[in-house]
Amino acid sequence: MRPVSVWQWSLWGLLLCLLCSSCLGSPSPSTAPEKRAGSQGLRFRLAGFPRKPFEGRVEIQRAGEWGTICDDDFTLQAAHVLCRELGFTEATGWTHSAKYGPGTGEQCSRHSLGIAKPLCPLISHPSTGRIWLDNLSCSGTERSVTECASRGWGNSDCTHDEDAGVICKDERLPGFSDSNVIEVEHHLQVEEVRIRPAVGRGRRPLPVTEGLVEVRLPDGWSQVCDKGWSAHNSHVVCGMLGFPSEKRVNVAFYRKLRKRAAKASARRSKPLGRPIIKLKAKPKPRVGRGPIKRLLAQRQQHSFGLHGVACVGTEAHLSLCSLEFYRANDTTRCPGGGPAVVSCVPSPLYAASSGQKKQQSKPQGEARVRLKGGAHPGEGRVEVLKAGTWGTVCDRKWDLQAASVVCRELGFGSAREALSGARMGQGMGAIHLSEVRCSGQEPSLWKCPHRNITAEDCSHSQDAGVRCNLPYTGVETKIRLSGGRSRHEGRVEVQTGGPGSLRWGLICGDDWGTLEAMVACRQLGLGYANHGLQETWYWDSGNITEVVMSGVHCTGTELSLDQCAHHGTHVACKRTGSHFTAGVICSETASDLLLHSALVQETAYIEDRPLHMLYCAAEENCLASSARSANWPYGHRRLLRFSSQIHNLGRADFRPKAGRHSWVWHECHGHYHSMDIFTHYDILTPNGTKVAEGHKASFCLEDTECQEDVSKRYECANFGEQGITVGCWDLYRHDIDCQWIDITDVKPGNYILQVVINPNFEVAESDFTNNAMKCNCKYDGHRIWVHNCHIGDAFSEEANRRFERYPGQTSNQII
Repeated sequence: MRPVSVWQWSLWGLLLCLLCSSCLGSPSPSTAPEKRAGSQGLRFRLAGFPRKPFEGRVEIQRAGEWGTICDDDFTLQAAHVLCRELGFTEATGWTHSAKYGPGTGEQCSRHSLGIAKPLCPLISHPSTGRIWLDNLSCSGTERSVTECASRGWGNSDCTHDEDAGVICKDERLPGFSDSNVIEVEHHLQVEEVRIRPAVGRGRRPLPVTEGLVEVRLPDGWSQVCDKGWSAHNSHVVCGMLGFPSEKRVNVAFYRKLRKRAAKASARRSKPLGRPIIKLKAKPKPRVGRGPIKRLLAQRQQHSFGLHGVACVGTEAHLSLCSLEFYRANDTTRCPGGGPAVVSCVPSPLYAASSGQKKQQSKPQGEARVRLKGGAHPGEGRVEVLKAGTWGTVCDRKWDLQAASVVCRELGFGSAREALSGARMGQGMGAIHLSEVRCSGQEPSLWKCPHRNITAEDCSHSQDAGVRCNLPYTGVETKIRLSGGRSRHEGRVEVQTGGPGSLRWGLICGDDWGTLEAMVACRQLGLGYANHGLQETWYWDSGNITEVVMSGVHCTGTELSLDQCAHHGTHVACKRTGSHFTAGVICSETASDLLLHSALVQETAYIEDRPLHMLYCAAEENCLASSARSANWPYGHRRLLRFSSQIHNLGRADFRPKAGRHSWVWHECHGHYHSMDIFTHYDILTPNGTKVAEGHKASFCLEDTECQEDVSKRYECANFGEQGITVGCWDLYRHDIDCQWIDITDVKPGNYILQVVINPNFEVAESDFTNNAMKCNCKYDGHRIWVHNCHIGDAFSEEANRRFERYPGQTSNQII
């Protein structure tokens, strides 16, 4: 055999090292150096089970290999950084000890790295997987996990039983899709957009609709060069700022402002001593010095961060457009141009506060799209109107373009997120659309190509949702909470008065309830109200003791307390003192109760029940008042009976407002009643007059049945906890006591059967408009016909107007 020289051995050794280093993830000498951002080429994902779309085991792919993070020294600050890497706004918690299961990793990708197949098993360990980071230490402000201190990539003494997980806030950063695997790209990216007013003096109304476009880059805020600026660009910018559309800008006006600012700058920069000859000229209209100073300062600062923007107009975020960033070696910035200016058109919902004329908004017919179940304005489950009935949208192929069409149709801007998997709660009833494919230019979701589906194609666990961009109105600056244990609770303080006389004060607690608290929490940006409190003596109000608002009455849909009815300058309060003022406890989630209306229709019938079998029902006040004068125990009462199945389709369990110590034991039925009033059962005339009622005064709340993947949590027996779990329902059969309406005194005629859940809003829900169910019924003195049962907001307005016109159907015999 021919001997091998030393240099040949060295060459073979070098080649082997290069191959091994590639498989192990170390860059070869020919690999391009990492950019300043530090984590080029990384991918992030959440994995493990059980988990939700915004929580799980953190896994990072580096050099083609997925790995985990050890929980040693892991903190909430590190979770903040990782959640932002994953496209979420922040972290709400983190987990240790492989709560979501141990990771196994995916070893070297032979095809992508070009490594010979036999080499991979020699250098990888499929049974253990990679742990990429250990002893991770972050301050929480880092832009990337690569900026945090650690033992270095791949250097760990942990096992996968110590894998760390994160729980992120269920809110995406702008520009991130609702995807589990996040590609981290480290070219420059626009993070945020704002409008800076360039004209006008004094206090401007919000939202700001016209001004200079500014973008936030990693180094700060910058302007955009207006060279080649188009209406498509303005459409995208306005959408990001919460406006559905844009209008043309008077470019000549802004150009004149720039020229005047340039002349003012030139005059100040001329050397002293040389005579300046001034000729009389026709006086020109003066422009405020404020705009000149601002524009002049902006020109001197050379703050153009973007040379060019080219949008198609369908993008949901400016970062999705073709962008040309300023480079440090450029000699000039925006030659011959100026800062880009946009003018946006607000929807009627925000037009009044911005001083826009309401005539600009064209009158529209009945809405065919709505949002349900959202904790904040502009978010919720998407529902569409078809054939007079509201239904949901299946999330198959649901994306930002379709979500943006919905948002703009409703008067908001483009979509921040396109949500899938019933993230805003499940609907009930029909699913109208599936596989919606929008270009982003359609005026309505119904104009997008879509597929009509049947019940077998999709389930309500796949209901689509959106989060829309909203204009900044500043309403949250006029309200605050004080004295609470967390930022989600406290005594409500509001700001009153005009410029120069602003002051903070309290709200009278008289008549303050859940609906008013819902508006306060919405204005604060804290979601729903768990409780609206009329006494807050247990919360210290500090130096604020004056009551400045009283008589507050809200419908629950207002964006701020100013929009609710309330007393004017005169404050009237029955109970004086700061201890009897309004307070709230807010929550990001809430329950949502919904009655199964079809079951009511299917099970309704009349029974003539002997009085001797109704003693217990009479004790619990379940009969009409005339029963007191009946000839007990002889005779009977005529009862309209039906089954009641109440679902919780919200995002939080429905719990009684009262604590266990105040529940009432009823010996007759052998259980505790946890609520004074849970439902109203009424018979109404077509004009709304009540002729009979069911006294369903209190309830034993429990989980009768649940969806397949949900476990029962509440049971009344043995003084157990009461409530209805999300995804479960409480069934009250037609043959149990008090599940009826006493119609003994009702005369024959046409009526409406109405059932209202949680009628006094004692417990907070995400949606109170779906708490009422109505049915047509015709009673001839012997039989009753019940049909057309539906939830109060399930039909269109026109269908509801035709509600009392019905043919007689199902004949229910008297038993």
